[in-house]
Amino acid sequence: MTTKKAKGGIFSGGGDFGLGGLFGGLGELVDKLSELAEKGEELSKTGEFEGLDLKKGLKGVYGFSVKVGPGKEGQDEVKVEPFGNIRKDESTGESIVAEVREPMIDIFEENDHVLVVAEMPGIGEGDVTLDLKEDVLTIKAEKNSKKFFKEVLLSESFDEKKMTSTYNNGVMEIKFTR
Repeated sequence: MTTKKAKGGIFSGGGDFGLGGLFGGLGELVDKLSELAEKGEELSKTGEFEGLDLKKGLKGVYGFSVKVGPGKEGQDEVKVEPFGNIRKDESTGESIVAEVREPMIDIFEENDHVLVVAEMPGIGEGDVTLDLKEDVLTIKAEKNSKKFFKEVLLSESFDEKKMTSTYNNGVMEIKFTR
């Protein structure tokens, strides 16, 4: 595949690539990704976050997934979901690194079940705790210095008896049978 460089916005050589610039440019990013997907091309961008406080020896991880799927009224719906442990402090506006990471999550709605897939590299099956309260699944994991936490809002309420999970190589699949 070829690589295309977009001009302007967060894709230009200069500009703010801190969290403010990244969050501010997500709309443009989604538009560019849609354009590139239609043409069969891809886009790559790297950069550094400025103003991060890494004094505690924490490692910063930030990413996002872009999901396109059927939405209301037959229109495709685009969802941008961040993951990692870099967040913007609302009071100061600076980027901070939290001790706890947010795992990357995918949710698949099927006719007979809902499948939640959580990626938690470096974590073993025995290090994960799942808690289900009606339609909210809480995933907690901790091993040495790696900590993950995520609350997932499900499309409906489930009974814990209808929840099963499997774990393989850093990826947990949690299945809710309807």
